[in-house]
Amino acid sequence: MKSLQAAPSLVEQVHGAILAEIASGRLPPGARIIQEQIAQALGVSRQPIQQALTLLRKQGVLNDAPGRGLQVAPLDLEHVRHMYDVRAVIEGLAFRKAAERGAEEAASKGPALIRAGRKAVASGSVVAMINADMAFHDFIYALSGNPLVAPAMETHWTNAQRVMGEVLMRDEKPRDIWDQHDALLAAVAAGDGAKAERLARKHILEAAEFMIDRLKTEAASH
Repeated sequence: MKSLQAAPSLVEQVHGAILAEIASGRLPPGARIIQEQIAQALGVSRQPIQQALTLLRKQGVLNDAPGRGLQVAPLDLEHVRHMYDVRAVIEGLAFRKAAERGAEEAASKGPALIRAGRKAVASGSVVAMINADMAFHDFIYALSGNPLVAPAMETHWTNAQRVMGEVLMRDEKPRDIWDQHDALLAAVAAGDGAKAERLARKHILEAAEFMIDRLKTEAASH
């Protein structure tokens, strides 16, 4: 973990740093969370760490460890499926609105995000791939003009990062989703809201099936 500088969103930074450790497999399911180690690694006091851990527990990423303290919770595949069902609806709305309101900006700024995503896949870095995926979707949320979309997606993304990390770590050749993202961007840039929504829902539901299938296979092999 990198040392963090004090900032207004310090709790969010700590939350993100811990989540990245979990998504990358450095903190696997069942791993105990040691506040002192995290404080030392990030160079922050225990207060923002406690707040971030409380949030991660509420989001289901952490649970109570035997005895005392917290540990990384196992992934609940049924919860993952429900999460992606909800996410497909919200993403569909976001992409439709982005096409209706932000087609020109999508055309001018979106290609750079597609290039960044392809570069992340080529790098093989799990964290880079997850961050690039999130950046693309965040861009669409902003274009949608609906200020409720991004907050509604926060908890979903917290858990989605875990799912993506679990799958990406085990793939010798990570699944390249950027052709799908490119098609999504094209629909938004063309101002075709109906197509953008349809492709977005399909993209999310296909991702869910792929990831759940991979996680089931992994669980069965143990």
